[in-house]
Amino acid sequence: MSHYLGIDIGTSGTKTLLIQADGKIVAEATAEYPFAQPRPGWTEQDPELWWNATVKTVNEVMAASKVKPADVKAIGLSGQMHGSVFLDKKSNVIRPALLWNDQRTAAECDEITSAAGGRKSLIKMVANPALTGFQAPKILWLRNNEKKNFGKLAKVLLPKDEIRRRLTGDFVTEVSDASGTLLLDVVKRRWSKKLLTKLDLDSDLLPRVVESDEVTGTLTSEAAKLLGLTTDCKVVGGAGDCAAGAVGNGVVKQGVLSTSIGTSGVMFVHSDEPQYDAAGRLHTFCHAVNGKWHMMGVNLTSGGALQWWVDSIVKGLAGIDNDKRYEAATAEAEAVSAGSDGMLFLPYLNGERTPHADPNARGSFVGMNLTHTRGHMTRSVMEGITFALRDSLEIIQSLDVPVRQIRASGGGSKNPFWRQMQADVFGKKITRLEVEQGPAFGVALLAAVGDGAYKSIESACSATIKIAEETKSDRKAVASYNKLFPIYRELYEQLKGPMSALAEYQNG
Repeated sequence: MSHYLGIDIGTSGTKTLLIQADGKIVAEATAEYPFAQPRPGWTEQDPELWWNATVKTVNEVMAASKVKPADVKAIGLSGQMHGSVFLDKKSNVIRPALLWNDQRTAAECDEITSAAGGRKSLIKMVANPALTGFQAPKILWLRNNEKKNFGKLAKVLLPKDEIRRRLTGDFVTEVSDASGTLLLDVVKRRWSKKLLTKLDLDSDLLPRVVESDEVTGTLTSEAAKLLGLTTDCKVVGGAGDCAAGAVGNGVVKQGVLSTSIGTSGVMFVHSDEPQYDAAGRLHTFCHAVNGKWHMMGVNLTSGGALQWWVDSIVKGLAGIDNDKRYEAATAEAEAVSAGSDGMLFLPYLNGERTPHADPNARGSFVGMNLTHTRGHMTRSVMEGITFALRDSLEIIQSLDVPVRQIRASGGGSKNPFWRQMQADVFGKKITRLEVEQGPAFGVALLAAVGDGAYKSIESACSATIKIAEETKSDRKAVASYNKLFPIYRELYEQLKGPMSALAEYQNG
């Protein structure tokens, strides 16, 4: 029987899945690794960590499954978007990769906007405004701040495409991940020669662009030996983690939206045509579905905000077992009524993307009084994260993009309490899938399509993805959240000035 690997190069770890052609998961493995924060707002990672994790997890999966190497027909790649792997002429990594949540490039974003002829002109050119997380400003940052390293530069790759290079020897990306570089003509699904010229960047720096289910090469003999596979094993384009996660959730047709709460938070909706938000609050990217697009709102610290709260504040407190700190904290939050008795939390711990596009945004609790408890604070953190996602949903609906079904994924889908909170904050039913494996599953399906097991990714999703249950919203909770949400939105506007001043102070 044919089998397919899905490899997801995440920020905190790499996950590898092995599936049968019918979508059944045979084995999975995860390897974690750290990232560096050399200065406030900076995040970097050594690409060698990704490769070591890839080799480790593939070997673990193959050992656990006992599947013959020749039966693994293709590999799909996913990964954290926007990161910049800088390579020299010999394909050596020049410096640590700058990650998606790195905020150092505000000046370069202004430079790009100016060179393009203004924000509106830039959005017309590449469907998106210049944001600090994107790859293009990172390339300019290298040129402006590390001239010696820029002089060595021969290629710039996205994280998953650096792994592709190690697997096949080819410099290739695909349309969904390339959309997040700010250098792709998203409508025409090819590099924007116009913007590259305006930025004085050589197109040879960039890899070849393909569709997500297209075969990009086969394993080199060295890679095949390290992974315990054969040189006949294909590698398909794959997808950036958001598009890959959407494929894994079956968000491959009009009217279906996914909400994902991981380290970051994502509202992702399929679109048959390229639509974009003229104000640039949402991203418009190519979908991993051939010839389709998607719109996406992103919150930089979503589940990451809850992790910060529980691991930095709740951990070690009396009455909380460290091994069960998340369960205990959630139980305390669940005992509090919807709305946290008027306490609000802004989850902008590392700047924010949607809808504010503000690297200087900062987190805060507002409305605290003497009646509030630790449980109120935990619930307020979870509600603030969910309100941030609703910001994106409101914009999507204001653009008349149909939303008939919301599918929950990530950490927010596994917790019944958080699924209910999403249903109540959004005022809509939330569906959970029978199997929710995220980006790795999505690109494993793309690998199956690339190998010919399915005619299209739509047919692959239809055959393998099923809904397990629905969570209906509670009218009383919906009413409470509808009262609080406008106040939540106003707080950013009121605190924007002080936030910026504090960010300047924090940055020295």
